[in-house]
Amino acid sequence: MAAEKSETLPVRISRVLAERIISGQIEPGARLRQDHVAAEFGASHVPVREAFQRLEAQGLAVSEPRRGVRVAAFDLREVREVAEMRAALEVLALRHAGPHLTRAMLDEAEEATRAGDNSPDVRAWEEANRRFHRLIVTPCAMPRLLAAIDDLHAASARFLFSAWRSDWEARTDHDHRAILAALRAGQVEEAAAILARHVQWIGSKPVRTAAGGTRDVFAIQG
Repeated sequence: MAAEKSETLPVRISRVLAERIISGQIEPGARLRQDHVAAEFGASHVPVREAFQRLEAQGLAVSEPRRGVRVAAFDLREVREVAEMRAALEVLALRHAGPHLTRAMLDEAEEATRAGDNSPDVRAWEEANRRFHRLIVTPCAMPRLLAAIDDLHAASARFLFSAWRSDWEARTDHDHRAILAALRAGQVEEAAAILARHVQWIGSKPVRTAAGGTRDVFAIQG
């Protein structure tokens, strides 16, 4: 809550719009109208344009000549690209974070995993899952790397919501527990190897496309 209060207006606008895009409240291909957003947030067009630029940097929106800004669509290639990038960057962050992870940090990550296992819906699960991944890499103390990982998590969340929001079922995340066990034992490279496999796992749930149908586009697990 404190972080939200300290947000600039462009950051707040982009965060709220990102949450709507990720959850599917705003569909792929939908136009983001600058005047409507400005009116909703009581803002001028300047912070709205900056917010749109942030969404574009996250891969959540695209600017098209003569068509304005629209919610970005996604396909199988993008899902795989995001998975590959997350695996590479999260492993890099974990290798730097590993020596600085404390027992309290790992306990907090374990609590996030339990919360994910007991999540009533995909939104709660995604929040717990993202918290777990953020907790184990934050001690790397590399802000640019962490910012890039955050953007990739936002992209991953879109795929997860699209695949699971209408067919959610709770599940136990054995990979998270294996990662934690390795980290507690001081086996950072083993934890990194499990993390890489975990992030690149591709499931077989159909993802809704911008056209409103389904295709064989797959969602990332974790």
